[in-house]
Amino acid sequence: MKRYILKNLILGSLALFLFGACSDILEEKPHDFYEPGYFKTEQGVLQGLTSHYANLRNMYGQAYFYNACQTGTDEATYAQSADGNFRDHDLSGVGIINPNSSRSDVLWNNSFSDINTASGIIENGAAVGVATSLIAESKFFRGMDYFLLVQTFGGVPLDLGSGELKFNSTPSRSSVRNTVPEVYTKAVFPDLLAAVNELPDAPRLTGTATKTLARLILAKAYLTYGWWLENPNDIPTYPATTRTDPDGHDAQWYFQKAYDIALEGINNPGSYGLEEYFYDVNLGSNDRNKELMLYADHTESSEFYNGGSLSFGSGGAPDNFAGWMVTWNYTAIRSKNSSGDPVSSVQREANQFLGRPWTRMAPPIEVFTNTFADKINDSRYDGTFTTIFRGNWNLNGTGLTNVTTLFNANGLAVQAGDPILTFLNDEPSTPIVYPSGQGDSGIGAGVLPGRSDYVISPNGISRIVYPGFWKLGPYRTDNAGGLGQPNAGSTRPFPIAKFSEFYFVAAEAAVKGATGSMTARNLINVIRARAGKWRFDNNGNMSKIQDNSTTMTSATPSVITIDYILGERSREFFGEGYRWYDLVRTQRWNALAGSYSIGGANYGNHTPQTFTRTIEPYHYLRPIPQGQIDGMVSTAAEKEAYQNPGYNN
Repeated sequence: MKRYILKNLILGSLALFLFGACSDILEEKPHDFYEPGYFKTEQGVLQGLTSHYANLRNMYGQAYFYNACQTGTDEATYAQSADGNFRDHDLSGVGIINPNSSRSDVLWNNSFSDINTASGIIENGAAVGVATSLIAESKFFRGMDYFLLVQTFGGVPLDLGSGELKFNSTPSRSSVRNTVPEVYTKAVFPDLLAAVNELPDAPRLTGTATKTLARLILAKAYLTYGWWLENPNDIPTYPATTRTDPDGHDAQWYFQKAYDIALEGINNPGSYGLEEYFYDVNLGSNDRNKELMLYADHTESSEFYNGGSLSFGSGGAPDNFAGWMVTWNYTAIRSKNSSGDPVSSVQREANQFLGRPWTRMAPPIEVFTNTFADKINDSRYDGTFTTIFRGNWNLNGTGLTNVTTLFNANGLAVQAGDPILTFLNDEPSTPIVYPSGQGDSGIGAGVLPGRSDYVISPNGISRIVYPGFWKLGPYRTDNAGGLGQPNAGSTRPFPIAKFSEFYFVAAEAAVKGATGSMTARNLINVIRARAGKWRFDNNGNMSKIQDNSTTMTSATPSVITIDYILGERSREFFGEGYRWYDLVRTQRWNALAGSYSIGGANYGNHTPQTFTRTIEPYHYLRPIPQGQIDGMVSTAAEKEAYQNPGYNN
């Protein structure tokens, strides 16, 4: 059995590029292109299935789509080196989202070709002898693609040129958007229901779709549509339509369905389940664990199956380079040698704590003071961030391999592996002495009496220096005692769906009135109990056998609110691309992310500033990409009507 299913194929016809420019068609390499009749062969269908999984890498781990899912939420703002793409998404007065700058175009430009491939397989698979369970994988992907699209853009086209949900082999430059209820009831729900019924319990290959995975996406779709029908804050939709369900169900019916399907997933896990410790969920050496149900896969064993270079990242898909965006330039940290000269004590390394720095996105201070306020009992802070940067100047290739000792904060000696910079859990009782600029640390970090490590407190976090993102850091086994390949895209799988989310979906539905065998508090406490269990102090780099489950579950409120669930979701899935969708679904974007605080963009700036975001109702939908509008053969009025309101000027 092959472990990876990664070969990147372009399948179908010219119609796969219906929503792209004509130049995209001409630039395709002949050996990567297959004409429509190929779907009428068993080999064509099977390779089409493979292309679904390869297509995941064009979106998940793609840093600019990642930006669209994170920046502007309570989890991320723009960092010191951010360009317009990141500043525009922040909505804090330094840019504005428009049809040219919105990086949700990555989703639009990659989803419709995948949908058309799925339609070709669904129409032709049975006739060429392909098993129903395999065809169900295409139903899953078409349902998931449409679910992503309808959340992001509102109503989208179901007809790509040959009829609704039909495989299109005729190039077309016209398009009509369906309404949100039509997308859900004609595409999302039927495809995902079929996938639940027809997919196997166990994956046919490592990482392929299963019944349990389909249940999760279906439960999320029911939950999201229930919120859409309820529309508590009167957010507009587009194309304009009444908030009524064609099947006659109300929001409460969908919340109950979300709860029921999520409980089915929990009670019938198949080959999935919760890891015993949160630390193990995101540990590089434990990738593809039982909790991770869908991911955009990569590997260090083969550039072909990795989808990109193993030594240098391109800064584009299909590389997994999202983690670069939230990695600041820690290589600017300086210690002194025995002669008093500054040297780089923390060098760029392909290590989960480090990786390639780009400094495009930064977490606001409230992430550390509010979201992860409990850093003692709850293991998720330690299992999410790099808070201690350790000396690695002794590794092969640094030029300092024979240097045993450097001198750091307060002129004190440090050895390789010792902390060079520490982000403190809380504000210390003794005030930190910060320099006015870069200082001896090179990055404006402060000192505390008797400590050899430089320190920064939560209120000292800025757009240029902030805790690292261990969760998405690279993991390689081929570093051979050196720094490895830190400039390559990550060879780790990028997570898309986790078993743990069943508990959050069911709990959210319960808060919205669904009933069953588990209350919202019961469900959330399964996750919180796990979060209280430690087997390793990640940043302390030592074993830590501690069970704070009782403390964690006792602290859970008796009455669970949506904001509490959103806080728990952030602690569990921080920085994984969920957040914009979570805040838009629940219509809590303005309330939870309307303002934030962070220090400035210069070293030594540790004075928090408060920033206010202008989040308008129309921002709850992303703009249709300008390339789509320009490529349509339509009148100016028709093009204007095609675009989501608020984005035409």
